[in-house]
Amino acid sequence: MDYVQVDILGLSTSPASGGAYALILKETDGAKRLPIIIGAFEAQAIALEIEGIKPPRPMTHDLLKNVIDALGVAISKVTITELREGTFYASIGLGENTGDGIDSRPSDAIALAVRFGVPIFVSTAVLEEAGFIPEEDDEAEAVQEAEPAIQTKEQKVDSLQKKLQEAVTKEDYEEAARIRDEIRRMQHGD
Repeated sequence: MDYVQVDILGLSTSPASGGAYALILKETDGAKRLPIIIGAFEAQAIALEIEGIKPPRPMTHDLLKNVIDALGVAISKVTITELREGTFYASIGLGENTGDGIDSRPSDAIALAVRFGVPIFVSTAVLEEAGFIPEEDDEAEAVQEAEPAIQTKEQKVDSLQKKLQEAVTKEDYEEAARIRDEIRRMQHGD
């Protein structure tokens, strides 16, 4: 089976999914994107790690990373292996001899991948079935709309970053997720 390396492009709320989030993966050497609907907790775990925000107490994925490290094992890669009846399946490769890996939900596997700094791969069959190539016009419009108020936007983002850190310190993760999403919308013109 062939695999393609992907990067995390971003997270966005998915109104149609009742509070779930869309994790958008993008081919490292291509334009195809793959959206995966994930839960709020997993989205928060991924976003906090990507943004370098460390909660005062370890969250579940941080705890799992600490346990894996303590056992002297290493995660080598994460692979989204298949899409069956609308559900994505993933595996976590451990050490040098990854074999089939450990079965996992993609959201949990990716939350660990960002913590370990390992590559994420997607089966070419999954990418063909569920991936898409965005229209260039959509991206160009978003960039043009975002340009006029750069200075004001930067000041607002700085203020929101401080509020985000305060929310994380208080362990108010719902508020932190809301602020993070607002920052992302401002930065990316969503």
